[in-house]
Amino acid sequence: MSDEQCYRAAVSQDRRFDGVFFVGVSSTNIYCRTVCSAKMPRQENCSFYPSAAAAELAGYRPCLRCRPELAPGQSRIDAVGRLAATAAGRIEEGALTQQSVGELADELGISSRHLRRVFQQEFGVSPIQLAQTQRLLLAKQLLTDTPLSVTEIAFASGFLSVRRLNALFQKCYRLQPSELRKASNLSSTTARNELKDSLCCELSYRAPFDWQGLLTFLRGRAIAGVEIIENNRYQRTVQIGQHQGWIQVSPISHQPKLRVEISAALLSAILPILNRVKALFDLAADPLPIAEHLGPLAAPFPGLRVPGAFNRFEVVVRAILGQQVSVKSATTLMARLVKAFGTPITTPIAGLVYLSPTPAQLAQAPVEALTALGILASRAKSIQALAQAIDKGSLQLETHADLETAVAQLKTITGIGDWTAHYVAMRVLAYPDAFPYADLALRKALGIEKPAKVLQMAEAWRPWRAYAAMHLWKSLEVAE
Repeated sequence: MSDEQCYRAAVSQDRRFDGVFFVGVSSTNIYCRTVCSAKMPRQENCSFYPSAAAAELAGYRPCLRCRPELAPGQSRIDAVGRLAATAAGRIEEGALTQQSVGELADELGISSRHLRRVFQQEFGVSPIQLAQTQRLLLAKQLLTDTPLSVTEIAFASGFLSVRRLNALFQKCYRLQPSELRKASNLSSTTARNELKDSLCCELSYRAPFDWQGLLTFLRGRAIAGVEIIENNRYQRTVQIGQHQGWIQVSPISHQPKLRVEISAALLSAILPILNRVKALFDLAADPLPIAEHLGPLAAPFPGLRVPGAFNRFEVVVRAILGQQVSVKSATTLMARLVKAFGTPITTPIAGLVYLSPTPAQLAQAPVEALTALGILASRAKSIQALAQAIDKGSLQLETHADLETAVAQLKTITGIGDWTAHYVAMRVLAYPDAFPYADLALRKALGIEKPAKVLQMAEAWRPWRAYAAMHLWKSLEVAE
């Protein structure tokens, strides 16, 4: 986009561009989202940046009114963009806190030079600069929205010391964290006491957003003991590393935001938790261009998203159990698997009593123990092979490879064919163009028997075939 196009989008406060670029205002040295309610200055006083990190690198401070840390992310389609998004996601989970840029590049199978080049192209900054901005913006969000102490916020945001947080806040934002905290109403003893069990954060999305459609899809596949969907909320148990606890997610009335409540025991894992919630609810999607491309197919269900995966391994196991059986049968089998191999946990939410089995746990599980749960021997062997491959590191459920490569790699696992591989690519690897064309329900919705003809018809929906699949499934659900 040209500067003139960016300026027009910002003046109109067009939500379609929220998070796509940021506006730096030279007269105030502040950068804003395109939806900021402040009066837009003249164009000659504005500059435009592809990321918050690029705006901060240029010397701008985040606006306290529109809060750039709450801007929704961007969905990536092309290979370079997906690689950048995957690396950015790993950084958002805290990758550069414990490892170097070179080690992250090795993990992604590329050179550190190429990783830096990709980041410069996509975000206008280096990986280190992006990591620093993400930490600062998360710290700013926690200072504004939670009663956590500055020390707790420093470590939860990925800083190794309070001194480092203070120094960067002063350098980049020209104020101390304690000054921002004093401006909020969360510094009282009463607010502090509310932290005993949980804390809350907000995540933004682009409207329209079919929250009920997401809940309906997830409710039918909810794992007993691990997930509960009721009272317009999604609740689940969480294990990240050694941290265990629970979360619940609900919409905020009359605002394009979700409220994420996180148990206090998960304080040190806020970064990856928020990243996983974004993936689960497909918050980076831009629904308007998707709907425009899909045309009449998308018209009946505006804002329909592709449900992602909070726990990637969990969803792949669930997909294997769902091969050639009903959703209800697969859900029953998954509940048995969790009860047999999951880890018990105590939570204040009735019914949330298990953590899903990890790859290490199922890698050691005898096939006979799985078949005793009613799982077919072929699928038990497939689950075991999957768990062993992930546990050994020979299979990584990442999102940067191209679709054909990812599908081919998944199909090397015993018992994973085209349908499972494309379903996993669609939900777990977040490929917007994945399409499980052999699915019986898709064929029924289209009135086409042969999978090859389904695939041929779906060409018109590229590169959004995953969203087309969701609309087709939804149409069948409504018809029935």
